[in-house]
Amino acid sequence: MLPYLYFSGRVIRTRGLIVFRNKNRSYSEQKNLDLLAIERKWREKWKQLKNNPKNQENKKKFYILAMFPYPSGMLHMGHVRVYTISDTISRFRKMLGYEVIHPMGWDAFGLPAENAAIERGVHPVDWTVANIKAMKTQMEKILTDFDWDRELTTCNSDYYKWTQFLFLKLYKNGLAYQKEAVVNWDPIDQTVLANEQVDSEGHSWRSGAKVELRKLKQWFFKITDFAEPLLKDLDKLNKWPERVKQMQRHWIGKSEGAEFDFTVNSNRENKENRETTFLLKVFTSRPDTIFGVHYLALSTDHALSLKDFLPSDVYFKVLKLAEEMKQYPIEANDKEKFTKGINTGLYATHPITGETIPIYVASYVVSDYGTGAVMGVPAHDQRDWIFTIANRIVDEKDIKRVIKPYSAKFSEESEIYTSYGILSSNCGQYAGLTSENAINAIVNDAEKRGYGRSTVQYRLRDWLISRQRYWGAPIPMIHCPRCNVVPVPESELPVTLPTNISLTGRGGSPLKYVEDWLNSKCPKCHGPAKRDTDTMDTFVDSSWYFMRYIDPTNTLLPFSYEKASKYLPVDVYVGGVEHAILHLLYSRFFTKFLYKLETYESINEGYDEPFKQLVTQGMVHAKTFKDPLSGRFLKPEEVDLSDPNEPIQKSTGLAPEISFEKMSKSKYNGIDPEITIEKYGADATRLHILYKAPVSEILEWEDSSIVGMQRWILRVWRLVESIANFPQRSDDLILDMNIMNNEEKETYRIINFTIKELTTIFYETYSFNTAVSYLIKLTNHLTSISPNVNMSQPVYMYGVKCLVKMMAPMAPSLGEEFWEVLNKGRKIQTIFEESWPEIDNKGLIIEEVTCVVQIDGKMRFSLQVPSSILKDNSMVEKLIRKSNNGQKWIEENKIDKKIKRVIHANGGKIVNFVFENNQRK
Repeated sequence: MLPYLYFSGRVIRTRGLIVFRNKNRSYSEQKNLDLLAIERKWREKWKQLKNNPKNQENKKKFYILAMFPYPSGMLHMGHVRVYTISDTISRFRKMLGYEVIHPMGWDAFGLPAENAAIERGVHPVDWTVANIKAMKTQMEKILTDFDWDRELTTCNSDYYKWTQFLFLKLYKNGLAYQKEAVVNWDPIDQTVLANEQVDSEGHSWRSGAKVELRKLKQWFFKITDFAEPLLKDLDKLNKWPERVKQMQRHWIGKSEGAEFDFTVNSNRENKENRETTFLLKVFTSRPDTIFGVHYLALSTDHALSLKDFLPSDVYFKVLKLAEEMKQYPIEANDKEKFTKGINTGLYATHPITGETIPIYVASYVVSDYGTGAVMGVPAHDQRDWIFTIANRIVDEKDIKRVIKPYSAKFSEESEIYTSYGILSSNCGQYAGLTSENAINAIVNDAEKRGYGRSTVQYRLRDWLISRQRYWGAPIPMIHCPRCNVVPVPESELPVTLPTNISLTGRGGSPLKYVEDWLNSKCPKCHGPAKRDTDTMDTFVDSSWYFMRYIDPTNTLLPFSYEKASKYLPVDVYVGGVEHAILHLLYSRFFTKFLYKLETYESINEGYDEPFKQLVTQGMVHAKTFKDPLSGRFLKPEEVDLSDPNEPIQKSTGLAPEISFEKMSKSKYNGIDPEITIEKYGADATRLHILYKAPVSEILEWEDSSIVGMQRWILRVWRLVESIANFPQRSDDLILDMNIMNNEEKETYRIINFTIKELTTIFYETYSFNTAVSYLIKLTNHLTSISPNVNMSQPVYMYGVKCLVKMMAPMAPSLGEEFWEVLNKGRKIQTIFEESWPEIDNKGLIIEEVTCVVQIDGKMRFSLQVPSSILKDNSMVEKLIRKSNNGQKWIEENKIDKKIKRVIHANGGKIVNFVFENNQRK
C-alpha cells in the first residue's frame, strides 16, 4: 500500500491513492482507494475478457471512431481528451446492447518520421514501430477499450497495397492524372518542399537556401468532378457542426456567373510573321458590370503570364511577384497587397464595346479560382478600385459607373456601389434594366453571338497528391519510353518501399537512387521502364482507413461489400476541428467515388457519406507565465508557486502575466498525461476532462481541479460501502410506487430524472460536463438520505446501483470496482455486460407540487396540491380557500367579495389574489 496522509474533512492523495477523513469516524474506520491498483487490476481483467469474446450475432451495430494519431511516441492531453470522449460513448453503447466497433490504428507515413530518421540515423520503420509500442501502452493507461484486433498501420504493406489499389481504380476511371504544377524547389537539396518546410522569409527549413518556384509534373486526383455533390450533400449532414459545414462550403466555393471571351493580341509573331491572336476566358459572378471594365487581371501563373507571351523583363517581374506572394500570401483585409500589379503590355478587345483593355498581372488574383483571369471593375468592387488607383490605370474622375442603386439618385461622384441595382446609360441597349434582368439578357446574347456563356465555378481545385520523398505509399505507375505512363497490374501490388535506402534529405526522393527498385519492365510492351519515384500524400491513407477497419484482414479486397453494408457509415466520428476541411473533404470524396463504382452501389441504401455524426472536441490549453517586462515565457522553475493564488517570478519578485494557451514546448506549459495519471489516477483524469468544459469548447487544464473529482469519487465510494454493509440485500429490488412514502417517491423521481438526462446526453448531445453535474447532484441526494436506510433501503440501493452504472462509461475501472463490491456473491464479469438503467416514466411524475399563494403580489403562504389539478384554476382556488392559511387570510375576514381578480402563473404554481383598492392589510 502506498503511503498516505490524513487531514480532517478533506481529500488527501499521494500518487494515485486517495483517502477521505471524516471527523465522525475513528482512525481504524478511515477508508482509502488505491486508484492505480484498481486500474491495474481491471486492465488485466479486461485483457482476459478479450480472449473470450461474446457472441455479437443479431445485435444492432454502432461504429464509433476517434481520428487515429500519428505515432510520435508520446500521447498529449489532446489525445487523452479525444479518446476519453470516444471511449465513453463506446462503453455506453455496449451497455445498451449494441455490437460496438471502436477501432484504433496509426497514421504512420509522413515527413516527421523521415526527418527523425535523418536526424537520428535510424530507419523510419524502426522509429515508427518503437513509437507505436510506446503509445499503445499509454493508451492502455488511460483505460481505453479499443478493438486492437482491428488495428492497422498505414505504413504496413498490407495496408498501403489497398491504397495503391484505390489509386489504380481512380486512374482507370479518369480521376487520377498528371500535369505540371508550381512547386517549392530547394536548389541545394534538389528537392520539392511542402509549404510548411518554407519559412516566413522564403528559405528552406533545412538547407537555408532561397526557395524557387518551379513547374514539375505532379499527380492529381480529380476531386473537382465531385464538387457539386460534395457541396449539395452537406445539407443532409444534420449531425455535423454547422461551422464545419460552412468551412467546407467556403472551401468548395461555388460561384454562379459567366465566362466572357476577350480577344488578345500577343505581340509575338508566328512563322508567317503575323501577330498571334487568341481568346482570354474571363470569369465573373457579376455579368451586369461588364460595361464597367477598365482592365483585365491575371494570376501570376496564368498561361499569359509565361515567358512565351511576355518580354523577358516583364516575365522576371512576374516571377518576382509570384515568389513574393508565395512567401506572404494575401489576406482578405490586407488592402496594401491588393495594389501590387505588373502591366504586361498586352491588350484585349472588349467583346461588346470593342474597346481596348490593358492586361495586368495582379497580386489578388489566384489561379485556383475561375479561369485565373478577372475583370477589373473599379466602380463596383473595392479591391478593383484600390488596384486601379494604385496602378494609375485610369483617373478617378474617368471611372465608369454602370450600376446605380434602386432607390437613390445616381451620382457620378458617388462612392463605390457593390450591390445589385439598375444599369446606367453607359450600358448601351441594357440601360434601365435591373441587375437580375440584365444578367440574363447579357449572358443570353453572349451565348447567341459566341463570345460568352453562363457557367458555374468552384474554388475547389484538384488534389495534388505527389510527394517527392521516401516515407509514403509509392505511386503504382511505370514510365515507359514507348508506352508513356502505364499502371502497375493489380496482381503485382503492393509496390513495396525498398529498405536499402540512404536518407540524407538532399537530392530529391531517395527512391531515384535505388536502381534495382527503380528499373522495371513495362507491363504493356515488356521493355525497360522505370517506376514512378513519387509517393502519395498521407491524406490519401487517412481518406479511407475507416473502411479498412471493418475488414482489416481481407486479402482479396480493401473490404468486403457485405461488411461495408453492415458497418458503414461511421455512426460517430470524434476529432479535432483542425481537420474540418481537407481530411473530411477527402474522406467524403473517396466515399462518393467508391459508392459510384458499380460494384459498391449496394452499400447502405444510397448513403454515400462516410460519417453520420461529427463531434469536434476543443483544444486543451494550459496555464502559461510571462515576464511582465519582456513578455518572455517563463519556465516552471522560474516561478515561485508556494502560494498558487499569487505566483511570483523568482528573479524579479514581480507577479508574472498569466494566461491559458495551447500546450507547447516553447511556452513551457505542456502536461505529460502519464505523470498526471500516476499522480491522480486515470479515472479522475478522465472525469476532470469531461467535466471541465463542454466537448466542443477549449479546455483550460488545471491539475488542482482534479481534486474535486476525487472528492466525488470518494463520496460515491462511501455510498457503495453503505450498501455493502447492509445485513440483507436482494438483487431483485422491489420498486413499487404504491408502497413508497413521499421521501422514497421523491428519491425515485430524482433517480429517473437523472437516468433520463444522462441517456439523452450519452445518446445524442455528448454534453458530458452536464452529465457529471447530474451525477454529482444524485450523489448529494443519496448522501443526504443514507442514514435513514431502514425507511428507504430498496430505492436507496437502486439509486446507488444506477449511479455506479451511469458513471462507469466515464470512469471505467472505478465503475467495475464499485459494481464488484455491490454484487458480492453474484457471478459477474464486467459492468459493461450489464444493462443501462431504464427510465420509469411513472417515476418522473411529480404527484404533489408546491403552490405559492400571494395576496396583492406579496407571498403569504404555500401549500402542497396534486399536480394533476394544476390546470384546473377553480379547483386550485378551492383547495387554497379550504386550507388553514386560506381560512386565515381569505375566509375568516369575510373579504372574499372584495377580490378583484385571481392570477394563476408559472403553470399554476403561483396564485395571486388581488383585492379592490388594496384594502387587505
